[in-house]
Amino acid sequence: MIDYISGKIAELTPTRVVVDNQGIGYSIEISLQTYAALEGKESAKVYIYHHLQTNSDTELYYGFASKDERALFETLISVSGVGVNTARIILSSLSADELRTAILSENVNTIKSVKGIGLKTAQRMILELKDKIVKGEGSASDALFIAESNAAADEATTALVMLGFTKPNVAKAVQAILKQHPTAKVEEIIKAALQML
Repeated sequence: MIDYISGKIAELTPTRVVVDNQGIGYSIEISLQTYAALEGKESAKVYIYHHLQTNSDTELYYGFASKDERALFETLISVSGVGVNTARIILSSLSADELRTAILSENVNTIKSVKGIGLKTAQRMILELKDKIVKGEGSASDALFIAESNAAADEATTALVMLGFTKPNVAKAVQAILKQHPTAKVEEIIKAALQML
């Protein structure tokens, strides 16, 4: 599995970037959020979602400027009726914070304002995602910034999710631990989180 591709930006449009990595040009589908983050830059690190279309042999890479946007994309496509293209349109129309706020406040009209999203899909998204979305996750609040820049926190989060805990609950626990112990090691974070979860 490819986690990210980094290299020189060979081509950039609002829907696609070509990243040259050691002479190989990777064509990657992107959202407007990612386009805005890459615009004007010479090189990029793009987090990848590898999509295989079931009814054909087509392979597509969807790329994101941040792990947060990729996680949101993966959450969106878990909703029945929301495919990869629809998820990309949603992330091009609304910022991550706007989308989270709309889901948590059950604002059907904001979600419905996205091209191709009808009332039923908007309601289904709210119903299925309300418990999966953590308000402010991925934003630059202090605790989250510490968690994002902390490799130990990332490793601990991954391990806890693999143990079967939900990502929002794990994120809350890890943030609380790092607020009290910013330099905690992976094992310490996991042990403390297991007592809280």
